[in-house]
Amino acid sequence: MRDPLGKKVKEIQPSGIRKFFDIVSEMEDVISLGVGEPDFDTPWHIRDEGIYALEKGKTFYTSNSGLKELRIEICRYLKRKFDLEYDPLHEVLVTVGGSEGIDLALRAMLDPGDEVLIPQPSYVSYLPCTLLADGVPVTIELKEENQFRLTAGELLEKITDRTKILVLPFPNNPTGAVMRKEDLEAVAEVVKEKDLYVISDEIYSELTYGAQHVSIAALPGMKERTLTINGFSKSYAMTGWRLGYICGPREITEQMTKIHQYAIMCAPTNSQYAAVQALKNGDRDVTVMREAYNQRRRYLMYAFKEMGLPCFEPFGAFYVFPSVKKFGMTSEEFATRLLEEEHVAVVPGTAFGDCGEGFLRISYAYSLEALKEALGRLGHFVKKL
Repeated sequence: MRDPLGKKVKEIQPSGIRKFFDIVSEMEDVISLGVGEPDFDTPWHIRDEGIYALEKGKTFYTSNSGLKELRIEICRYLKRKFDLEYDPLHEVLVTVGGSEGIDLALRAMLDPGDEVLIPQPSYVSYLPCTLLADGVPVTIELKEENQFRLTAGELLEKITDRTKILVLPFPNNPTGAVMRKEDLEAVAEVVKEKDLYVISDEIYSELTYGAQHVSIAALPGMKERTLTINGFSKSYAMTGWRLGYICGPREITEQMTKIHQYAIMCAPTNSQYAAVQALKNGDRDVTVMREAYNQRRRYLMYAFKEMGLPCFEPFGAFYVFPSVKKFGMTSEEFATRLLEEEHVAVVPGTAFGDCGEGFLRISYAYSLEALKEALGRLGHFVKKL
């Protein structure tokens, strides 16, 4: 029989995160600090709205772009939070999570051979989605000495005449790094000078500790060349509701909607009604969760200092990215031994790009009790080493 599979798909590697946690599922007494998912339940008033939508029979397709009411609320939210202004009828597309937005943007914008700049370490989807869209991924290695921020100099080094898109993954998964306004301004000048487009993945925009998140699309001359991706999974603890959105120039969102129309039709209807409630009345929920994450973040930084584990201080998302280079093991070796000997699961930094070697991603989207037990086991492991 002929090979039923396409060469392009076969050459894409499976997610390093999923691969590692297949092992975890076979073990007992494991404390997992690897999954990037809030440990909070979706707030009750948001769940109630989803339940009410079901009870009222609101189970039919919405428009391809999403509920008009939801798109209006998204625009109101982005304006009051990040000073971003979009037309809800023509510049907003509701997607099945932020991940669909990444896929749609790349498929709508790339021709074969177009290059996409991907700062790493970063979320696992950018590179395979670029390949699936027939683009050429070009990685930019983010450096710990720069607090894993992207600099204008690093960006300039990688630009060629085939470069079309820069992915901007901040606040960052896995490092927790954030970009300050002055960092974004320097990057924006290069983007405009070299006539690039930006896909700005801002799914963790509500989870910053210190200065408020700044969107590159809000800078002068950047809205017309930026696609802003966001969603409800991280901010409102709505991962399983599978709802996100992407905003940008009409000429791009119309083409993305066309792909979405054929592949998806529309995002889940009851999730959209729940999301309206989240945007209207969810600010307090976000604040409570953010304060809890910040408490856990500070606890982990203190614990790492006590056990002599180097880690730069992250100010976004809910991850820390400690260095294990001094132990003379690869990230995967360290994570595997930690799992086997202490039953604590973390993610090797290499799951987020080769330059993640020597680091671990540890999520603090877990209770303080679980974190204390896991950090106790980690401390014991480090002491043995």
